[in-house]
Amino acid sequence: MGRVTIKEVAKEAGVSISTVSNALNDVDVLNPDTKARVLEAARRLHYIPNLNGKNLKSGATGVIGMFVTHLGGYYMGALVDTISKECAAEGYELNVLVTGKIRSVMVNLLGRRVDGAIIVDSVLTEEEKNMLKEAELPIVYLNREEKGPYQASVCFDSYEAGRIAADYLLYRGKTNLGFIAGNDNYDGLERGRGFFSVLKEREIPFREEFQIQGGFMRDISYQNTQRFLRRMGSDKANLPQAIFAANDQSAIGCMEALTQAGWRVPEDIGVIGCDDNELDNYLQPPLTTIRTNFEEQGIRAAKALLSMLEGEKEGRLYKLDCRLIPRQSV
Repeated sequence: MGRVTIKEVAKEAGVSISTVSNALNDVDVLNPDTKARVLEAARRLHYIPNLNGKNLKSGATGVIGMFVTHLGGYYMGALVDTISKECAAEGYELNVLVTGKIRSVMVNLLGRRVDGAIIVDSVLTEEEKNMLKEAELPIVYLNREEKGPYQASVCFDSYEAGRIAADYLLYRGKTNLGFIAGNDNYDGLERGRGFFSVLKEREIPFREEFQIQGGFMRDISYQNTQRFLRRMGSDKANLPQAIFAANDQSAIGCMEALTQAGWRVPEDIGVIGCDDNELDNYLQPPLTTIRTNFEEQGIRAAKALLSMLEGEKEGRLYKLDCRLIPRQSV
Protein backbone atom coordinates (compact mmCIF):
# COMPACT_ATOMS: atom_id res chain seq x y z
CA MET A 1 0.00 0.00 0.00
CA GLY A 2 1.36 3.43 -0.92
CA ARG A 3 2.09 6.21 1.53
CA VAL A 4 -0.93 8.25 2.63
CA THR A 5 -0.95 11.76 1.14
CA ILE A 6 -2.08 15.09 2.53
CA LYS A 7 -4.90 15.03 -0.01
CA GLU A 8 -6.27 11.83 1.54
CA VAL A 9 -6.12 13.33 5.01
CA ALA A 10 -8.04 16.37 3.77
CA LYS A 11 -10.71 14.13 2.24
CA GLU A 12 -11.00 12.04 5.41
CA ALA A 13 -11.39 15.15 7.58
CA GLY A 14 -13.69 16.91 5.12
CA VAL A 15 -11.47 20.00 4.86
CA SER A 16 -9.14 21.66 2.33
CA ILE A 17 -5.48 20.77 1.87
CA SER A 18 -4.47 24.20 3.21
CA THR A 19 -6.46 23.49 6.41
CA VAL A 20 -4.61 20.19 6.88
CA SER A 21 -1.33 22.01 6.31
CA ASN A 22 -2.19 24.61 8.96
CA ALA A 23 -3.24 21.95 11.46
CA LEU A 24 -0.12 19.85 11.00
CA ASN A 25 2.13 22.91 11.18
CA ASP A 26 0.33 24.18 14.30
CA VAL A 27 -0.67 27.44 12.61
CA ASP A 28 -2.98 29.23 15.05
CA VAL A 29 -5.75 30.16 12.60
CA LEU A 30 -8.06 27.18 13.05
CA ASN A 31 -11.10 26.39 15.11
CA PRO A 32 -9.87 23.95 17.82
CA ASP A 33 -12.51 21.38 16.84
CA THR A 34 -11.41 21.54 13.18
CA LYS A 35 -7.78 21.14 14.16
CA ALA A 36 -8.61 18.16 16.37
CA ARG A 37 -10.60 16.54 13.55
CA VAL A 38 -7.69 16.92 11.15
CA LEU A 39 -5.16 15.51 13.60
CA GLU A 40 -7.45 12.57 14.36
CA ALA A 41 -7.85 11.87 10.62
CA ALA A 42 -4.07 11.97 10.18
CA ARG A 43 -3.60 9.58 13.11
CA ARG A 44 -6.32 7.23 11.86
CA LEU A 45 -4.77 7.06 8.37
CA HIS A 46 -1.23 6.76 9.77
CA TYR A 47 -0.19 9.83 7.81
CA ILE A 48 3.55 10.59 7.94
CA PRO A 49 4.58 14.07 6.71
CA ASN A 50 7.32 14.12 4.11
CA LEU A 51 10.12 16.00 5.81
CA ASN A 52 11.82 16.61 2.47
CA GLY A 53 8.87 18.77 1.56
CA LYS A 54 7.59 16.76 -1.38
CA ASN A 55 4.04 16.51 -0.07
CA LEU A 56 3.96 19.05 2.72
CA LYS A 57 6.03 22.23 2.74
CA SER A 58 6.10 24.59 5.66
CA GLY A 59 3.79 27.45 4.89
CA ALA A 60 1.86 25.63 2.15
CA THR A 61 -0.86 27.87 0.80
CA GLY A 62 -3.30 25.44 -0.79
CA VAL A 63 -3.18 27.74 -3.82
CA ILE A 64 -2.03 27.05 -7.37
CA GLY A 65 -1.00 30.00 -9.53
CA MET A 66 -1.75 30.33 -13.22
CA PHE A 67 0.25 33.02 -15.04
CA VAL A 68 -0.96 34.28 -18.41
CA THR A 69 -0.24 37.32 -20.57
CA HIS A 70 -3.90 37.81 -21.58
CA LEU A 71 -7.34 36.32 -21.01
CA GLY A 72 -8.97 37.00 -24.37
CA GLY A 73 -10.35 34.35 -26.68
CA TYR A 74 -11.98 30.95 -26.37
CA TYR A 75 -8.68 29.18 -25.63
CA MET A 76 -7.95 30.99 -22.37
CA GLY A 77 -11.52 30.74 -21.17
CA ALA A 78 -11.65 26.99 -21.74
CA LEU A 79 -8.22 26.50 -20.19
CA VAL A 80 -8.90 28.47 -16.99
CA ASP A 81 -12.29 26.82 -16.51
CA THR A 82 -10.91 23.29 -16.91
CA ILE A 83 -7.86 23.84 -14.69
CA SER A 84 -9.87 25.51 -11.92
CA LYS A 85 -12.27 22.55 -11.79
CA GLU A 86 -9.41 20.05 -11.57
CA CYS A 87 -7.74 22.04 -8.80
CA ALA A 88 -10.97 22.44 -6.83
CA ALA A 89 -11.60 18.69 -7.02
CA GLU A 90 -8.26 18.16 -5.25
CA GLY A 91 -8.78 20.85 -2.62
CA TYR A 92 -6.74 23.63 -4.22
CA GLU A 93 -7.71 27.15 -5.17
CA LEU A 94 -6.59 28.56 -8.52
CA ASN A 95 -5.34 32.14 -8.67
CA VAL A 96 -4.94 33.59 -12.18
CA LEU A 97 -2.47 36.45 -12.64
CA VAL A 98 -2.53 38.32 -15.93
CA THR A 99 0.87 39.90 -16.45
CA GLY A 100 3.65 40.25 -18.97
CA LYS A 101 6.14 41.24 -16.28
CA ILE A 102 8.67 38.57 -15.36
CA ARG A 103 9.32 40.25 -12.02
CA SER A 104 5.68 39.79 -10.99
CA VAL A 105 5.85 36.10 -11.88
CA MET A 106 9.10 35.51 -9.99
CA VAL A 107 7.99 37.46 -6.90
CA ASN A 108 4.85 35.35 -6.63
CA LEU A 109 6.71 32.09 -7.19
CA LEU A 110 9.86 32.60 -5.14
CA GLY A 111 7.83 34.40 -2.48
CA ARG A 112 5.90 31.14 -2.03
CA ARG A 113 2.54 32.81 -2.54
CA VAL A 114 1.51 29.63 -4.37
CA ASP A 115 2.41 25.97 -3.93
CA GLY A 116 3.00 25.47 -7.64
CA ALA A 117 2.18 27.12 -10.94
CA ILE A 118 0.94 26.66 -14.48
CA ILE A 119 2.59 29.15 -16.84
CA VAL A 120 1.20 30.00 -20.29
CA ASP A 121 3.33 31.67 -22.99
CA SER A 122 6.39 31.69 -20.73
CA VAL A 123 9.18 34.14 -21.44
CA LEU A 124 11.28 32.98 -18.50
CA THR A 125 15.01 32.83 -19.14
CA GLU A 126 17.11 29.73 -18.46
CA GLU A 127 18.50 31.43 -15.36
CA GLU A 128 15.01 32.07 -14.00
CA LYS A 129 13.90 28.51 -14.74
CA ASN A 130 16.96 27.19 -12.90
CA MET A 131 16.13 29.39 -9.92
CA LEU A 132 12.69 27.79 -9.75
CA LYS A 133 14.23 24.30 -10.00
CA GLU A 134 16.59 25.06 -7.14
CA ALA A 135 13.66 26.31 -5.08
CA GLU A 136 11.94 22.95 -5.78
CA LEU A 137 8.79 24.73 -6.86
CA PRO A 138 6.64 22.58 -9.19
CA ILE A 139 5.94 24.30 -12.52
CA VAL A 140 3.96 23.16 -15.56
CA TYR A 141 4.55 25.07 -18.78
CA LEU A 142 2.01 25.28 -21.58
CA ASN A 143 3.17 25.94 -25.15
CA ARG A 144 6.80 25.27 -24.29
CA GLU A 145 8.72 21.99 -24.14
CA GLU A 146 10.22 21.45 -20.69
CA LYS A 147 10.77 18.44 -18.46
CA GLY A 148 12.96 17.61 -15.50
CA PRO A 149 13.07 18.09 -11.74
CA TYR A 150 9.95 20.03 -10.68
CA GLN A 151 9.23 21.06 -14.27
CA ALA A 152 6.75 19.58 -16.76
CA SER A 153 5.00 20.77 -19.89
CA VAL A 154 1.81 20.05 -21.81
CA CYS A 155 1.70 21.21 -25.42
CA PHE A 156 0.05 20.35 -28.69
CA ASP A 157 1.93 18.72 -31.53
CA SER A 158 1.63 21.99 -33.45
CA TYR A 159 4.32 20.99 -35.94
CA GLU A 160 2.15 18.05 -36.97
CA ALA A 161 -0.93 20.32 -37.07
CA GLY A 162 0.83 22.48 -39.67
CA ARG A 163 1.74 19.41 -41.69
CA ILE A 164 -1.84 18.11 -41.57
CA ALA A 165 -3.12 21.45 -42.90
CA ALA A 166 -0.65 21.50 -45.81
CA ASP A 167 -1.25 17.84 -46.67
CA TYR A 168 -5.01 18.36 -46.76
CA LEU A 169 -4.87 21.44 -48.97
CA LEU A 170 -2.56 19.68 -51.42
CA TYR A 171 -4.82 16.63 -51.37
CA ARG A 172 -7.70 18.92 -52.36
CA GLY A 173 -5.66 20.14 -55.32
CA LYS A 174 -4.68 23.50 -53.82
CA THR A 175 -1.04 24.20 -54.64
CA ASN A 176 -0.96 28.00 -54.62
CA LEU A 177 -1.20 28.58 -50.87
CA GLY A 178 -1.30 31.44 -48.39
CA PHE A 179 -0.44 31.43 -44.69
CA ILE A 180 -1.67 33.59 -41.82
CA ALA A 181 1.01 33.48 -39.14
CA GLY A 182 0.35 33.49 -35.41
CA ASN A 183 2.51 34.92 -32.63
CA ASP A 184 6.20 34.16 -32.22
CA ASN A 185 5.40 31.63 -29.51
CA TYR A 186 5.65 27.84 -29.50
CA ASP A 187 2.37 27.09 -31.27
CA GLY A 188 2.70 29.89 -33.79
CA LEU A 189 6.22 28.94 -34.79
CA GLU A 190 5.63 25.18 -34.83
CA ARG A 191 2.47 25.39 -36.95
CA GLY A 192 4.28 27.50 -39.52
CA ARG A 193 7.32 25.21 -39.45
CA GLY A 194 5.18 22.13 -40.05
CA PHE A 195 3.22 23.79 -42.85
CA PHE A 196 6.30 24.91 -44.75
CA SER A 197 8.09 21.59 -44.22
CA VAL A 198 5.45 19.85 -46.35
CA LEU A 199 5.69 22.45 -49.10
CA LYS A 200 9.46 22.03 -49.16
CA GLU A 201 9.25 18.23 -49.28
CA ARG A 202 6.74 18.37 -52.14
CA GLU A 203 8.73 21.09 -53.90
CA ILE A 204 5.71 23.41 -53.86
CA PRO A 205 6.81 27.05 -54.23
CA PHE A 206 5.51 29.64 -51.77
CA ARG A 207 5.19 33.32 -52.59
CA GLU A 208 6.41 35.43 -49.66
CA GLU A 209 3.73 38.05 -50.31
CA PHE A 210 1.14 35.36 -49.52
CA GLN A 211 2.15 35.38 -45.83
CA ILE A 212 -0.10 37.54 -43.65
CA GLN A 213 0.39 38.41 -39.98
CA GLY A 214 -2.61 37.39 -37.88
CA GLY A 215 -1.21 37.42 -34.35
CA PHE A 216 -3.75 34.75 -33.35
CA MET A 217 -6.33 37.58 -33.27
CA ARG A 218 -9.53 37.86 -35.29
CA ASP A 219 -9.35 41.64 -35.75
CA ILE A 220 -5.66 41.68 -36.71
CA SER A 221 -6.20 38.91 -39.24
CA TYR A 222 -9.24 40.73 -40.64
CA GLN A 223 -7.38 44.01 -41.04
CA ASN A 224 -4.24 42.48 -42.52
CA THR A 225 -6.22 40.29 -44.93
CA GLN A 226 -8.03 43.43 -46.10
CA ARG A 227 -4.68 45.13 -46.75
CA PHE A 228 -3.41 42.02 -48.53
CA LEU A 229 -6.46 41.92 -50.84
CA ARG A 230 -6.17 45.60 -51.70
CA ARG A 231 -2.48 45.15 -52.46
CA MET A 232 -3.02 42.09 -54.68
CA GLY A 233 -5.90 43.57 -56.67
CA SER A 234 -9.06 42.06 -58.11
CA ASP A 235 -7.52 39.44 -60.40
CA LYS A 236 -8.18 35.99 -58.93
CA ALA A 237 -4.99 34.70 -60.55
CA ASN A 238 -2.99 36.95 -58.19
CA LEU A 239 -4.50 35.33 -55.09
CA PRO A 240 -3.84 32.02 -53.31
CA GLN A 241 -6.20 29.12 -53.92
CA ALA A 242 -6.41 28.46 -50.19
CA ILE A 243 -5.10 29.93 -46.94
CA PHE A 244 -3.96 28.17 -43.76
CA ALA A 245 -4.51 30.33 -40.67
CA ALA A 246 -2.47 29.42 -37.58
CA ASN A 247 -5.59 29.46 -35.38
CA ASP A 248 -9.35 29.63 -35.81
CA GLN A 249 -9.68 33.25 -34.70
CA SER A 250 -7.33 34.25 -37.51
CA ALA A 251 -9.24 32.05 -39.95
CA ILE A 252 -12.53 33.72 -39.01
CA GLY A 253 -11.05 37.20 -39.46
CA CYS A 254 -9.68 36.12 -42.83
CA MET A 255 -13.05 34.74 -43.97
CA GLU A 256 -14.79 37.96 -42.97
CA ALA A 257 -12.33 40.04 -44.99
CA LEU A 258 -12.64 37.76 -48.03
CA THR A 259 -16.44 37.85 -47.94
CA GLN A 260 -16.53 41.62 -47.52
CA ALA A 261 -14.25 42.01 -50.53
CA GLY A 262 -16.63 39.93 -52.66
CA TRP A 263 -14.68 36.64 -52.68
CA ARG A 264 -16.51 33.38 -52.01
CA VAL A 265 -15.27 30.80 -49.50
CA PRO A 266 -14.48 28.11 -50.58
CA GLU A 267 -15.43 28.60 -54.27
CA ASP A 268 -12.82 31.31 -54.85
CA ILE A 269 -10.45 30.84 -51.91
CA GLY A 270 -10.44 28.03 -49.36
CA VAL A 271 -9.64 28.63 -45.67
CA ILE A 272 -8.45 26.17 -43.01
CA GLY A 273 -7.86 27.03 -39.36
CA CYS A 274 -6.42 25.33 -36.31
CA ASP A 275 -8.00 24.62 -32.87
CA ASP A 276 -11.67 23.69 -33.53
CA ASN A 277 -13.46 26.29 -31.45
CA GLU A 278 -17.00 25.44 -30.40
CA LEU A 279 -18.58 27.88 -32.89
CA ASP A 280 -16.65 26.70 -35.98
CA ASN A 281 -19.44 24.40 -37.11
CA TYR A 282 -21.94 27.29 -37.09
CA LEU A 283 -19.97 29.62 -39.36
CA GLN A 284 -21.01 30.12 -42.98
CA PRO A 285 -19.42 28.10 -44.39
CA PRO A 286 -18.48 25.85 -41.43
CA LEU A 287 -14.74 26.06 -40.86
CA THR A 288 -12.39 23.23 -41.78
CA THR A 289 -9.78 23.07 -39.02
CA ILE A 290 -7.22 21.04 -37.07
CA ARG A 291 -8.58 20.03 -33.68
CA THR A 292 -6.48 20.78 -30.60
CA ASN A 293 -8.26 19.82 -27.40
CA PHE A 294 -8.02 22.77 -24.97
CA GLU A 295 -9.87 20.92 -22.22
CA GLU A 296 -7.52 17.93 -22.44
CA GLN A 297 -4.54 20.27 -22.17
CA GLY A 298 -6.00 21.85 -19.04
CA ILE A 299 -6.73 18.50 -17.41
CA ARG A 300 -3.25 17.15 -18.22
CA ALA A 301 -1.60 20.32 -16.92
CA ALA A 302 -3.49 20.25 -13.62
CA LYS A 303 -2.83 16.54 -13.07
CA ALA A 304 0.87 16.93 -13.90
CA LEU A 305 1.21 19.73 -11.35
CA LEU A 306 -0.78 17.90 -8.69
CA SER A 307 1.44 14.83 -9.16
CA MET A 308 4.53 16.93 -8.44
CA LEU A 309 2.83 18.51 -5.43
CA GLU A 310 2.17 15.01 -4.14
CA GLY A 311 5.84 14.11 -4.32
CA GLU A 312 6.67 13.11 -7.91
CA LYS A 313 9.90 15.03 -8.38
CA GLU A 314 10.53 14.39 -12.07
CA GLY A 315 8.21 16.20 -14.46
CA ARG A 316 7.30 14.94 -17.94
CA LEU A 317 6.65 16.37 -21.38
CA TYR A 318 3.14 15.67 -22.63
CA LYS A 319 2.58 16.30 -26.35
CA LEU A 320 -1.06 16.12 -27.40
CA ASP A 321 -2.19 14.84 -30.80
CA CYS A 322 -4.08 16.96 -33.33
CA ARG A 323 -6.54 15.79 -36.03
CA LEU A 324 -8.24 17.13 -39.11
CA ILE A 325 -11.88 18.25 -38.90
CA PRO A 326 -13.01 18.63 -42.54
CA ARG A 327 -15.98 20.93 -43.12
CA GLN A 328 -17.05 23.21 -45.97
CA SER A 329 -14.52 26.07 -46.01
CA VAL A 330 -12.05 24.24 -48.29
